[in-house]
Amino acid sequence: MKKTAPTVIAALMIITLFISCGSKRNRGLESPFWSVRMAESEMIRNPSLWMVDFVTEKKWNYTHGLMGLSFLKLFDVTGEERYYEYARGYADSLIDDAGNIHNYKMENFNIDQVNPGKMMFILYDSTGDQRYEKVIHTLHEQLQKQPRIAEGGFWHKNIYPEQMWLDGLYMGAPFYAQYAVRYDRPEELSDVVNQFLIVAAHTYDPATGLYRHAFDASRRMPWADTVTGQAPHAWGRAMGWYSMAIVDVLDFLPEDQPGRGEIIEILRGMIQKLSEIQDTATGGWYQVLDRSGDEGNYIETSCTAMFTYTIFKGIRMGYLDEKYLDVAEKAYRGLLENFIFTDESGLVTMKNICGVAGLGGDPYRDGSYEYYIGEEIRDNDPKGVGPFIMASLEYEMIQK
Repeated sequence: MKKTAPTVIAALMIITLFISCGSKRNRGLESPFWSVRMAESEMIRNPSLWMVDFVTEKKWNYTHGLMGLSFLKLFDVTGEERYYEYARGYADSLIDDAGNIHNYKMENFNIDQVNPGKMMFILYDSTGDQRYEKVIHTLHEQLQKQPRIAEGGFWHKNIYPEQMWLDGLYMGAPFYAQYAVRYDRPEELSDVVNQFLIVAAHTYDPATGLYRHAFDASRRMPWADTVTGQAPHAWGRAMGWYSMAIVDVLDFLPEDQPGRGEIIEILRGMIQKLSEIQDTATGGWYQVLDRSGDEGNYIETSCTAMFTYTIFKGIRMGYLDEKYLDVAEKAYRGLLENFIFTDESGLVTMKNICGVAGLGGDPYRDGSYEYYIGEEIRDNDPKGVGPFIMASLEYEMIQK
């Protein structure tokens, strides 16, 4: 990774000073840094991390892993211990003394459940607590046993046989790559690369230059095209997950890793296309990307935050041309001006987040345009808040 520039270090010291000087009065809500303001607001709404995502009982879930990782990134920048403890508190509330995960069932082969494993590397390194390492090995064991399509791509879940979803690349691949590096399993890095290349080959739509939500290798699902196996549409957040997966997995791929260049080219092509369909009024991206601007479609803020994070980090790490900085800044300003609201107490709210979207299941989800635009829209959904915190951190670094 690139070394942090002295000007960035100075900026991060300012963030830390601002928080620590006023922590007794929760000055974080008055911070000039939106990463801090959103995190502080989330801690007020959800005093414990397990409470996010509108749940009423503790759950090992990808959304909590996403939020936990965003808080650990914020801790890494600010040094503010409360952010670390907020994330660690979630892990400790779900992992027992023997290192077993609460209500986790490996036989479900739900790749979403690998995502919280990213936090475990950080927690294990900072504490040496063997429970965290046991979780790391457990989740790696799941990937070793995860069912695959004939070409080697992971099924999304056991209940979705023969299906690869773009979402799954974010959930499993960065964890898998970090494990391979840490435990010296270079052959697994090739497997990681192949996951990206397989899903790209089968979800890319040459007519639009976008990537469809998912692919059914069996072509048996009613939502799947009988020839290509593709889902009907390019869903914004699915591409958001995929784009974030790319910039995060590249942290662990050596520069001479076969296929690394192909992944970077996928990223560059994706961002070029996104720059062409960015909404001119708000800087955001639509819920259904291949129907941008159509009646009923709307600017969806989780994918907008995800693309913003991806572009900022891609530029910082040298994967993307700096010409895309204007695209990311326009998107970030658009979020602040149109979808981020602050009440009289300073509490920050993020609007226009799609609650959930998927394919198949019971009740059945057909992947139609009407389905995607008809799903619930929520405030402060973690799938938007987490990427917003991370995009804000990237913005705050790149500005300096």
